[in-house]
Amino acid sequence: MDFDRALVAAVFDFAGRKGWRATSVAAAAREAGLDLGRARLRCPGLGAVLMRFGQLADAAALRDAPATGPARDRLFDMLMRRIDVLQAHREGMLALLRALPADPRRAMLLACLSQRSMGWMLEAAGISARGPLGALRSKALLGVWLWTLRAWQGDESADLGATMAALDTALRRAEQVALSIDCGARRGGTPADPEPAPADQGPEPDPATASAPPPEAPGPDPLRPGG
Repeated sequence: MDFDRALVAAVFDFAGRKGWRATSVAAAAREAGLDLGRARLRCPGLGAVLMRFGQLADAAALRDAPATGPARDRLFDMLMRRIDVLQAHREGMLALLRALPADPRRAMLLACLSQRSMGWMLEAAGISARGPLGALRSKALLGVWLWTLRAWQGDESADLGATMAALDTALRRAEQVALSIDCGARRGGTPADPEPAPADQGPEPDPATASAPPPEAPGPDPLRPGG
């Protein structure tokens, strides 16, 4: 675990100074004095580094996550913990985000993996991420995350006040949309969350970080609590 953290830090430090397109795992590990053989085994390429970084970010967000309170507040807490992990590698992460528009395949992959991370956040907040409706919730929270990332990219304040404000606004809008759709479904006599839970519990455990460039507006879909 310590080696993985050191390797991830080395890659993002290298990218922050020299740009993402000039970065390789071998070059970053060599410069940081890390064992190249072990680096090859742990993260054979930059994609593996990003996936490991995402897992570490999710672990930080989920560690000691609040078990009670409004779902919106719990999501706010966990997503800001993820932002804190990105902030610790700010220059390298900004370099990555700048490079993504020229690498659409990686951007799409990271967006899909980030959506899976959002499923973990939902489940930790007591909101089902299972079934078709759960997939919509994950996409909605991904929109919230991308909107927050946009604010974070331009937020150079010490307390990340603009980032927190953007996240709070996006979550409140998502909650309002969820409540509206839920009320409409109940008036129409349609169960709000009809899909049965599959045998596995929760989303698949391989979240990743980073994201494609954010949309023009958060436009979140339903994010209401479910079973």
